[in-house]
Amino acid sequence: MNDVKNADPKRRAGEQLPLAFSHDVATGRDDLLISERLAAAVSIVDAWPHWPSPVVILAGPVGSGKTHLAGIWKEVSGAKLIHPDAGSDAAITAANGPVLFEDVDRTGFDDATLFHVINSVRENGTSLLMTSRLWPMSWLVTLPDLRSRLKAATVVEIGEPDEELLSQVIVKLFADRQLYIDDKLVLYIVNRMERSLNAAQTIVERLDRLALSRGTGITRSLAAEVLNELGNSGSGD
Repeated sequence: MNDVKNADPKRRAGEQLPLAFSHDVATGRDDLLISERLAAAVSIVDAWPHWPSPVVILAGPVGSGKTHLAGIWKEVSGAKLIHPDAGSDAAITAANGPVLFEDVDRTGFDDATLFHVINSVRENGTSLLMTSRLWPMSWLVTLPDLRSRLKAATVVEIGEPDEELLSQVIVKLFADRQLYIDDKLVLYIVNRMERSLNAAQTIVERLDRLALSRGTGITRSLAAEVLNELGNSGSGD
């Protein structure tokens, strides 16, 4: 039985072609799906430029939505991307306007340079947003002055997305592709998938592409196949 409802009829003509179509996934502020675990982070982004401190850190696991929020803030604030390597001009960039430093704990940084970036932000009345999987107390910082500056930053934690948010995200991702699937199928996927927004996007992309390549609809058996391939088969029925 086909679990896809109201599929775009224009799409059917190309169902036999497993092409990697480019889909317009809405990622703006108005398209953001907000759950309780994301509310504090959304509020701090919306509050800019009236932040409680000039440095804000969004901390959360992979796929929790911090990159999406950082992208929204970057667009609204006009922030420039920086990477505080030794010898970089990150501090100069920070003196001239808002700056964004993503994936701090994964990309690494030079202690002295990040210290100068934070000082530049404070002295020039600009803003710095950083994203990380870990809280700053877990970052590899050896410079005492930098650790002191980080303690003064506003840290907002983002938890793993819950079942309700994941369901909404999956429905939205399919809708972005002009596909509308049954609520029971959405629940089936959510109960068996990794709890991350990245996983949701990967699953939707693979399901869509596999259905196109086989000329079929998106069914529970197809979803089970994709979930098994990704190692997210879960348990139970």
